[in-house]
Amino acid sequence: MKITTQAVQIGLEWDTRTGAVSVPIYQTATFRHPGLGQSTGFDYTRSGNPTRQALEEGIARLDGGVRGFAYSTGMAAITCLLMLFKSGDHLIVTEDLYGGTCRLFDKVFNQFGLSFTYVDTTDLAAVEAAIRPETRALFVETLTNPLLKFADLPALAKLSQSRGLLLIADNTFLTPYLLRPLDLGADITVYSATKYLAGHNDTLGGLVAAKDPELAERIYFHQNSVGAVLAPQDSWLIIRGMKTLGIRLDRHQENALKIATWLSSHPRIRKVHYPGLPEHPDHALMKQQAGGFGAMIAFEVDQHSLVEQVLLKTQLISFAESLGGVETLMTFPEVQTHADIPPELRARLGINNVLLRLSVGIEDAEDLIEDLRQALEG
Repeated sequence: MKITTQAVQIGLEWDTRTGAVSVPIYQTATFRHPGLGQSTGFDYTRSGNPTRQALEEGIARLDGGVRGFAYSTGMAAITCLLMLFKSGDHLIVTEDLYGGTCRLFDKVFNQFGLSFTYVDTTDLAAVEAAIRPETRALFVETLTNPLLKFADLPALAKLSQSRGLLLIADNTFLTPYLLRPLDLGADITVYSATKYLAGHNDTLGGLVAAKDPELAERIYFHQNSVGAVLAPQDSWLIIRGMKTLGIRLDRHQENALKIATWLSSHPRIRKVHYPGLPEHPDHALMKQQAGGFGAMIAFEVDQHSLVEQVLLKTQLISFAESLGGVETLMTFPEVQTHADIPPELRARLGINNVLLRLSVGIEDAEDLIEDLRQALEG
């Protein structure tokens, strides 16, 4: 069954008593027991809630996993995954990843004895060279934030398996509609469901899917113990958003290619990062492994003074953090989403003072291009 069909069907089977097409919002903290030592399968919403379970089963199906998990935010999801490790363990992570993830690693979990090495995960030799005796996992962004580099997951999975490492893939930018990391050898996928999965900039959430039943049990133990679970109302909102995932991403990508192509020819644009462009270094690999190129664009203007002009003069495009919603958003990574990355690392990676990140929405592409034109040239 195609992912678009599976997404539309999420939650459809839950209310067999009334036949409700939309899964009910079970807005309850606790559940009544039918008798001593008996349970309906639900006892306390931290441990399980029917609305949340419909979402968790949905992401597991879309990702090809054995079990799914829903958390209050994407960062809460990554936090709970880090609970799988102990003091002294080492993880290899994508070097140009979301600044909030970097902050979590370096300013929170470092103090508990976890260590992290940042490498270019598109360079298999660099990843292998970073493995230590205490290395336990490889954490990659399948399409990196904000420079949009694409990792060769089958190659990384083969390396991870040969060295006994977990492979955790943050698939936020691509979603299961465009890439299924578990099919390519990853052990765990993680998402900021706030972004493309929910798709409407109206709720927060994090999702995880696991491939192995024993690993899934370990993840559930930490989810239930830590308690950073997604509330029923937010679970319903994400289910609602996921039902249109396919048609939204089709439009997102169609717009992104048009805009990236236009930006590439503009005299005030120095460089465009978009894997859908044939000149992108990972274009061929991504075309082979993924079902599309996503809808995130990063581009460099020709001088720093133009950054503020573009951010403030756009009228349709909102100057705002986050991404993946139906509305087009633009941000300045150096001082916003990636401010927590050390300045020397930002400089080496190319997250500089002329780089802008564009989350392309589903508006008319010509209107968005005209908005960029007047901001760049005004």
